[in-house]
Amino acid sequence: MSRTTDHVDAFNHAVTTGDWDTFAERFAEDATMTFIGVPAGSFHGRRSIASAYRENPPTETMTIQEADGDSIRFRWASGGTGTMKIGWTPAGAVQTLTVSFDP
Repeated sequence: MSRTTDHVDAFNHAVTTGDWDTFAERFAEDATMTFIGVPAGSFHGRRSIASAYRENPPTETMTIQEADGDSIRFRWASGGTGTMKIGWTPAGAVQTLTVSFDP
């Protein structure tokens, strides 16, 4: 299993359990999370990312449609699609996460 696949599995687990604090621990202290195609901010720092997930939690799981290293194409449970690109720290924490939603 790749670390990107592991990240998606952890995301889906957080969706089903509501445990966003544990999920946010996957991010580096100074991580950045950015969304393209939806009105959600850029979030800087693990605390900000954790707060964003707690305050506006995703309600759908995702499945990986295609994977290419640290980039994936995904499909939401409701059918919407998009891409995710993850940058990692040397220690394996998420440093950057960019999620783009298809129109």
